[in-house]
Amino acid sequence: MAAEIQGITLRGVEALPVEVEAEITSGMFSFSVVGLPDAAVRESRERVRAALRELDVSIYGRIAVNLAPADLPKEGSLLDLPIAVALAAEKKFFALKQAAIYMGELALDGRVRPVRGAVPAAMLARALKLPLFCPVGNSAEVALVDGVEAYGVPTLKDLLLHLRGESSLSRVDKNMPPDVLGAVEPDFADVRGQSQAKRALEIAAAGHHNILLVGSPGSGKTMMARALQGILPPLSDDEFLETLLIRSAVGLPAPSDRRRPFRQVHHTASTVSICGGGSDIRPGEVSLAHRGVLFLDEFTEFRRDLIEALRQPLEDGFITVNRASGSVTYPSRVLLVLAANPCACGWRGDPVEQCRCSSVELERYRRKFSGPMLDRVDLYVSVPRLTPQELLELNNATGESSTDIRKRVVRARAIQWERKKLTGAECNAELSERQLKNNVALSAKARQYLASMAERLRLSGRGMSRVLRVARTIADLAGSPGIEASAVAEAIAYRDAGVLE
Repeated sequence: MAAEIQGITLRGVEALPVEVEAEITSGMFSFSVVGLPDAAVRESRERVRAALRELDVSIYGRIAVNLAPADLPKEGSLLDLPIAVALAAEKKFFALKQAAIYMGELALDGRVRPVRGAVPAAMLARALKLPLFCPVGNSAEVALVDGVEAYGVPTLKDLLLHLRGESSLSRVDKNMPPDVLGAVEPDFADVRGQSQAKRALEIAAAGHHNILLVGSPGSGKTMMARALQGILPPLSDDEFLETLLIRSAVGLPAPSDRRRPFRQVHHTASTVSICGGGSDIRPGEVSLAHRGVLFLDEFTEFRRDLIEALRQPLEDGFITVNRASGSVTYPSRVLLVLAANPCACGWRGDPVEQCRCSSVELERYRRKFSGPMLDRVDLYVSVPRLTPQELLELNNATGESSTDIRKRVVRARAIQWERKKLTGAECNAELSERQLKNNVALSAKARQYLASMAERLRLSGRGMSRVLRVARTIADLAGSPGIEASAVAEAIAYRDAGVLE
């Protein structure tokens, strides 16, 4: 019977099966749970006893619950339900006829509360070809996984009556959100002026290029960074499932549409909160932003050790968190958006305010920009603050909406997804050196112009590769199979780090 009652425990974003065995013998009352349970699992004894008592199932004597494999740490309250089912079966409350996976936290009155990890559990049930009994509160998440037989459990009584054949639980039907995105806030139509920055953000969205915005306070950096989410293409089925796994592992609700994640991090955040870790090795912000945007506002205020910790996941697209209890690898393919002031006081180059920084302070401020991190940025954009007169002139002007910009981005991404058959890269920012060489399609004039500018700007090999990736994206936005000199010129203009000088 033990192998027929399965629970789960989480290891990162992966659900691992746990066999639940129960034995009740005569003697003085005791209730022990073995198999490396954490505090939450051990406390399930009281929740399970109270929930079974509500069904007039009293348990007494010497009770032993074994969670196998014994050397696998078990965590959380999601093993409450399988433990209760195992004890009810041991008390002959029902005859177990089919193996299944159970998960859920029990209330004292028998209600089944939602838990984190429903999506990994559904994927495990699908792989093992077993039915899954999950809390009703997790049904919306489970419905997003195709090919799994799942049932929503409102109370322990409903589940046991279902197992006895006296009633039936409702089956969870697949319900994927549509790939149509509605209106977003803020919209690019609400951003006044800043045509160059808008164009750069469109290129960043189309090719998944990291971008740096430098401008005075009030220039609109934060607003445009938040608006970037609205011009990104909707998540594909595979991408949606990837992001759903990570959200489920930390207990976040299932999204209602296929909008890409947007995570804004405060500069006081810890390295663990951004990169992941902790006692239970949970994913951090860089993984929660997977396939979406990671926004670091006031970039120069972040600690240097935290910035350096982001270098590897930005380069590799995944992050491995190592702890004494083991190691877990999380995906972390993000579009990085950095925003910073041009100087310590914030007014350098401003048309209205006067900069008060000395040359020493300016040099000290420039050193706050991490060279290795900036080397992973493809687009450098200056965002000048508009004067009051310019704001009044643009007050009634209506800019291009995010919906219209997103249509161009989707078309450009479609070209890259078609190219994926040859390159294996999801977008232009992921093209390797060899893939870039085979798919760059530079015209003669573009090649000649790049050679002259590379010598003038002293571009390194990596710098030239980043220029070519951005130029490839610009050509895709224009629907051009080859890269012309104009695309290279625009890419080099965004590569110029003069915004930091």
